Amino acid sequence: MPTMVFINLPVADLDRSKSFYESLGYTINPDFTDETAACVVVSDTVYVMLLTHAKFAEFTDKTIAGPDTIEVINSLSADSKDDVHRIVDAAVMSGGSEDRPEMDLGFMYQRSFTDPDGHRWEHVWMDQAAMQDGPPSE
Repeated sequence: MPTMVFINLPVADLDRSKSFYESLGYTINPDFTDETAACVVVSDTVYVMLLTHAKFAEFTDKTIAGPDTIEVINSLSADSKDDVHRIVDAAVMSGGSEDRPEMDLGFMYQRSFTDPDGHRWEHVWMDQAAMQDGPPSE
């Protein structure tokens, strides 16, 4: 069985967050969703658990970071540069904000955004040949 990844994020407004992630093309698994949490299906092996602050606090005694702080950067691969643009553009149109300028190294292309709660996501496309052979020599 492949390793599954569950990213748990505290959110201020669960309905707003569900709508945001659905606007990116992801689905909500109703079997793991209630008024305190929602399971966003990113792929067969990657899931994002959106948790109200009260629910998130049940799992930790530490202070929940606010939207003006950053504790982690989540990065996901994309199938193409067009897919990078599709996801980040949809995020910006749905209430997120582009976090930094694009990065284009030729063999690798990346854009990033923050969701309405300030969680940062990077979407990265890498040339498959470069992944096998390494970046081009200069």
